[in-house]
Amino acid sequence: MVRHARPGLAGPMKRYMRGQFDYLGIKSPVLGELLRRNLHRQGPPALADLDTIARELWALRHREFQYAATSLIAMLEQELPEEFITTLEYLLVNKSWWDTVDSLATGTVGVHFRRYPKARRRYLARWRRSSNLWLRRSAILFQLNYKEDTDFGLLSDIIRENLGSNEFFINKAIGWALRQYSRIGPRAVRTFVRQTALHPLSAREALKWLDRQEAGV
Repeated sequence: MVRHARPGLAGPMKRYMRGQFDYLGIKSPVLGELLRRNLHRQGPPALADLDTIARELWALRHREFQYAATSLIAMLEQELPEEFITTLEYLLVNKSWWDTVDSLATGTVGVHFRRYPKARRRYLARWRRSSNLWLRRSAILFQLNYKEDTDFGLLSDIIRENLGSNEFFINKAIGWALRQYSRIGPRAVRTFVRQTALHPLSAREALKWLDRQEAGV
């Protein structure tokens, strides 16, 4: 992967992520193509090796390696064993930022919790009350792509547990989750926003899609 580095792009990519990580300068489409070529040549890794592979990629300096790990895991998410949740939790709380956390939480974690209700109950009970904001954000966002299967009562309870937070990434996640569900349950979302003391950012984000619909935008 290193030989595909584009140093001229690495600086802007690092600045976009507020200097959190170093980059090789490989854009997402190119990175995806490199990963597909590698899988075509070598085939997917054995599931038994995936934990080690993911952690080794996570330990590397450049952020593209973490993106490669999340993409590889996503390709195999329907085959992951239940105990892989421990790997997912490790990835969520290490080198944490919204890019990898959101990719995992709204994708593989959501799929995993559908497939393994026991793991969902056990881990969600801890994540939703964790001192780690990225686990709490994941608890808010894991249902993002559930559509009609969203447990809005559960989402509402988790949101209420986070009321009063001044953490941007929590309040943004609350608004995002509500906005996504507003496409399914517009009345429920409007009622919830009206009756709940949400942070202004959360309320604004929650109603963004509905307000545009009503305005005909």
